[in-house]
Amino acid sequence: MRVGSSRIGESLRAARARVGWSREALAYHSGVSWSAIAQIESGRRKDVRLSSLSALANALGVSVDYLIGTGASTPQLFEHRVLTYGSDDAFIAAAGPFLAEGIERSHSLLALTTEPKIGLLRDTLGERSEHVEFADWADWYRSPTEALSRYGAFMTQKVGSGAVWVRIVAEAAWAGDTDAEIAAWTRYESLVNLVFASSPASIICTYDERSFPEDVVADALRTHPVVAHGSDATPSPAYRTPEEFLLEPQGASGSP
Repeated sequence: MRVGSSRIGESLRAARARVGWSREALAYHSGVSWSAIAQIESGRRKDVRLSSLSALANALGVSVDYLIGTGASTPQLFEHRVLTYGSDDAFIAAAGPFLAEGIERSHSLLALTTEPKIGLLRDTLGERSEHVEFADWADWYRSPTEALSRYGAFMTQKVGSGAVWVRIVAEAAWAGDTDAEIAAWTRYESLVNLVFASSPASIICTYDERSFPEDVVADALRTHPVVAHGSDATPSPAYRTPEEFLLEPQGASGSP
């Protein structure tokens, strides 16, 4: 049985970029030839055997429905990490390798943080920092609505220009805001998981434990599916889906 869809090539390329594999690596893991993968991704082959689709989907950890663009559910490509840190060394231990890996994979890179931390990242990456766009977090984080809009425009522009994946380091530097503003930013963090679910992007949000109250840090673990530990990352056991988190009565988690 063969399956045809104009979206297969795009979906396959995005899923492959998500795990950082070359076409050769995907061929090795799936048993589908490199030439077949190249033809599918380029759009030259739109009529693909179901057995090949299943092998590719299994290797990449997505569903056949995702690859062909049908079905009620679309797997989440977007990766939303959180780093809670108590020292500059801990910040660099996670953010540095995250960006360096993106440089190696030719991803589109953005670091939104404070001037001192931009300096730390530049020093850590050295000459490779020329591959990263740096910006002051305050220019993007004027409001949750503006932040979502800026992120959406950035991802659309980069993917439209040919980027296979987008990586962003985003400092949560709004610790001095009012309780109501902090509550709005916490809801924003949960909403990000919905808005960018199908985007080919990874964001690591960094929370300085020296600036935030414990309850805000705890909520960060509830709004991010993945927790960064140095260069490693693991699922957050405290994570709540946006449907769960956003519908909780205000203050149920201990936040304002």
